[in-house]
Amino acid sequence: MRFGNDTVPKGISTLQVDRELERRATVERSNARPPSPGEVAGIVLAAGEGRKFGGPKALAMLAGQTLVARALRTLADGGCRPVVVVLGAAASEVRRECALADAVVVNETWAEGMGGSLRVGLAAAADVGAGAALVTLVDQPFVTPALVGRLTAAWRDGARAAVAAYQGRGRTPVLLDRSLWDEVVEHAVGDRGARALLRARPELVTLVDCDDVGAPDDIDTPADLRRLARGFSA
Repeated sequence: MRFGNDTVPKGISTLQVDRELERRATVERSNARPPSPGEVAGIVLAAGEGRKFGGPKALAMLAGQTLVARALRTLADGGCRPVVVVLGAAASEVRRECALADAVVVNETWAEGMGGSLRVGLAAAADVGAGAALVTLVDQPFVTPALVGRLTAAWRDGARAAVAAYQGRGRTPVLLDRSLWDEVVEHAVGDRGARALLRARPELVTLVDCDDVGAPDDIDTPADLRRLARGFSA
């Protein structure tokens, strides 16, 4: 997840008034029953075209499973409910791998960057009344259910923005309390995500040590996939 200091375009400010965002997103399927305020929605951002990879990374195979199916299973096994996946490029192909998702949402403006997908995902989580949202990227296969559970435990202990940390550095996933979503939406523009807000307001951040339950490695190229596949167990 890359971050910055862009501001939201005129007319798009908060989850409550972002009608333009709703028009640009298409809900393909929703099996989600409303969670309680004490539950955490899981959001997989999987809308990118994978320019460096040569195609959507969501469809890349690792240990006999696509990356998007693996990410959805990780969030579900980690206790997230509902699990939302945001699609964009090649949505018709990727959605076939999304059987574990409670809600499939298509960001029609995916080419504008990750920020729009984050806004769409948070809007879907807001619609079902989740108390927080854990946001992960489809190309990080070493995120584990135990890591998801650790971030959720930090939130239950009072963290408003629980950020997975590896060797002391905050990376992804990020778990965001519902009280922050409006501010996150205001900052999530172009290829910017939640960290634009979190860098501006470091007092919100709780770094959660995850070195023993995951790794930040991501997949940008086929060479990355081959490297990570060596020694990877399903």
